[in-house]
Amino acid sequence: MSALMRPVKRVFTRGSWAETSRITDILRRETIGGALLLVAALAALVWANSPWSDSYHALRGFSVGTDALGLHLNLSLGAWAADGLLAVFFFVVGLELKREFVAGDLRDPARAALPVAAAVGGMIVPAGIYLLVINAADADATNGWAIPTATDIAFAVAVLAVIATHLPAALRTFLLTVAVVDDLLAITVIAVFYTDQIQWWALAGAAVPLALFTLCVQRRLTHWWLLLPLAAATWVLMHESGVHATVAGVLLGFAVPVLRGTDERQCLSDRFEHLVRPISAGFAVPVFAFFAAGVTVGGFAGFTSAISDPVTVGIIAGLVIGKGIGIFGSARLLTAFTRARLDDDLAWIDVFGVALLGGIGFTVSLLIGELAFDAGTDLEGQVKIGVLVGSVLAATIAAVILRARNRHYRRVRAVETVDADDDGVPDVYEESSRRLR
Repeated sequence: MSALMRPVKRVFTRGSWAETSRITDILRRETIGGALLLVAALAALVWANSPWSDSYHALRGFSVGTDALGLHLNLSLGAWAADGLLAVFFFVVGLELKREFVAGDLRDPARAALPVAAAVGGMIVPAGIYLLVINAADADATNGWAIPTATDIAFAVAVLAVIATHLPAALRTFLLTVAVVDDLLAITVIAVFYTDQIQWWALAGAAVPLALFTLCVQRRLTHWWLLLPLAAATWVLMHESGVHATVAGVLLGFAVPVLRGTDERQCLSDRFEHLVRPISAGFAVPVFAFFAAGVTVGGFAGFTSAISDPVTVGIIAGLVIGKGIGIFGSARLLTAFTRARLDDDLAWIDVFGVALLGGIGFTVSLLIGELAFDAGTDLEGQVKIGVLVGSVLAATIAAVILRARNRHYRRVRAVETVDADDDGVPDVYEESSRRLR
């Protein structure tokens, strides 16, 4: 086939109607979780800067658990939220990631390449900017290089749902997929770079209940009294190994089988996601945010001092500038390298606006900050201020861009909902399916 006759590759094309419907449903549920996350974070900030701030810090440091049997499970409430509740969040991440690459539109390597490359770029560039800003001013500060590399799914999706109600589904799918892959990269970074010492016996021991959990779900043995103890044993041994316990959540999510059929009753992955996602978005993540976001600023003088610190500036620059450049630049470079073209329905400014939403770090950024720096140090407070300010700035700039574009897409939205043959699938998705065939 000659170069003139060869079909032009396009990026950000409309996916299948089934996948678009599923993504829309996820975004709707994550929006509620994002609102709860914001309320929890604000409550923590107000309490931590009130006359009763000591009671907040006492609550976060209150210890619960036991060290019996040689297990280190006497943890503070803040640690239980970071190690335990976020394992639930990462279990959902594992389910979603496996679903995307096994049965979603992204099982096609050509479609998967773009969000994966964008997620990698959105990790490398912010880390580089952070290290460039701190300029090795403090050797301990370099340990926080991964803080601005994460994207908060719930928060970013909530902002997108509020400011860009008519944005094309392809971009919403792109944001969700980038955020999920981003979380996988973040958990990999946590396991590799923020594990000081590994207890190999515990790590090997975690493989036993994980294997039994996998065997049960593969054989569709889904009794709660069987799966929950196996999941808990996997978490406990992973925690004891020295590898961050949230890794157990991702591995358990990967273990659940995914079917390509349309009957969700037959797909354990979908069933588990529908069951666990409300717990994750409605309880686990907001509670973690409540215990993680509370930082005592110390008034205006304390805030100005913290905001000018190299660590704080590095985190803000990484989230606001690094994420936007990393995600957008990677997508642009991959498109140019493959000689593809942007879909006719979109503009590159749309992609840039969505890329800026990737700078809403929050949940995972705060988690990495807790792992990078010791609790109670000045660096811990600077991390929280940097993450909060950077996330708000990224959301604000993205809102300005996407809100303006949303007015444009509101005018064309009606076309995407026309279903002339009344078969439940909008005509534009049927046309897209025919073109793909």
